Amino acid sequence: MNRDARVEAFVAAFEALRAEVEKVIVGHREVITHVLTGLFAGGHVLLEGVPGLGKTLLIKTLSEGLELSFSRIQFTPDLMPADIIGTNIIVEDADGRKHFQFQQGPIFAHILLADEINRATPKTQSALLEGMQEGSVTVGGASRPLPAPFFVLATQNPIEMEGTYPLPEAQLDRFLFKLRVRYPAIEELNAIIDRTTQSRAASVSRVVNGPAVMSFRELIREVPIASHVRDFASSIVMATHPQWDKAPEPARRFVRYGASPRGAQALVLGAKVRALAEGRYNVSVEDIKAMAAPALRHRIILNFEGEAEGIDTDNLITRIMESTETATAQSREPFLR
Repeated sequence: MNRDARVEAFVAAFEALRAEVEKVIVGHREVITHVLTGLFAGGHVLLEGVPGLGKTLLIKTLSEGLELSFSRIQFTPDLMPADIIGTNIIVEDADGRKHFQFQQGPIFAHILLADEINRATPKTQSALLEGMQEGSVTVGGASRPLPAPFFVLATQNPIEMEGTYPLPEAQLDRFLFKLRVRYPAIEELNAIIDRTTQSRAASVSRVVNGPAVMSFRELIREVPIASHVRDFASSIVMATHPQWDKAPEPARRFVRYGASPRGAQALVLGAKVRALAEGRYNVSVEDIKAMAAPALRHRIILNFEGEAEGIDTDNLITRIMESTETATAQSREPFLR
C-alpha cells in the first residue's frame, strides 16, 4: 500500500471511530478527537471533570468501537498494587506438588480504564507507572510484557473534591494529554435527556482492530515536520521554564517548574496525528498550537503566586504561546527584509 492510500485509510478509520463514539456521546467533540489522537499517537490520556459528565461512558464506548480487549479498574482508597498488576499464587499440580503461578491483574488488557484514579493512594497510583512507560510490569523479579497496543485512559475528579489524592508529577508526566471535560450546553443537555431516557440505546460497531492501530502508529511517526515548526514547538516548551533566558514574563512570574521533554514529544506527536487526520502529510504551526493545551497543562507547575492568584494553566499556555510567536516573528524579520 502506498503512502497516499495509507493516509486515506487512516483518515477513514479516524472518522469512522469518532462517528461510532458520537452515536452515544453528545457534544465533547474536541475531547473525543483528542482521545483518539492519544490512542493513535501511542500515548495515554487523563480526563478530568466532575462526576456525571460522561467520562467513563466515553471510554467504554471507545472500547466498543475497537476490536481490542478492555479492562476497568475502579480506584478506591483500599485498592492495592497487586489488585492492578496481579500476583503469584500457590497452586497444586496433579502430582500434589505446589508451585507459584502468576495470576494476571486487570492491567493485562489492550485498553485499560483507570476510573477515578485520584481516589487511590499514591502507592497504588504508581503501580501503573512501569506499565505506562515500558509496556511491561515486573512481578516477583520477572518482567511480563503487556499486550500491544496498550492504552491507559484514566479519569479523575478535580483535586479540590473531598477524598482525592493528587497524582504524583512523575505519574502525570506519563500521560500524553490531560483533557478537561466541561459541562454540556443546554442544547447538548436536551439531546442527552432525549437519548438516555428512551428505551433503545445506540449500538456501536467495531471498526478498527489492533494491527491497524499499530500500523497507523508507525505511519504517524513517518510524518515529516519542518525545522521551523519543530523549533516553534521546542520554543513553546522552553518558554514554560522561568529559568530560560528568553522566558516570557508570565512564565517568570507564575511558573515554578516548566514542561519536561515529554511535553515536546507529546506536542509534536499530537500535531502529527491532527495533520494526518485532516489528510495532510505535513505538520503546520496551527497543529502545534492546537495541541499545546492538552499536551502541556498537566506538565506546568505553578509557584505560590500563581496558585494564590488562581492562574488558569490554559490561559497561561495561551499567553506563553503568543509571546513565543511574537518573538519568533521578530527573530525572522531581519531575514525577510
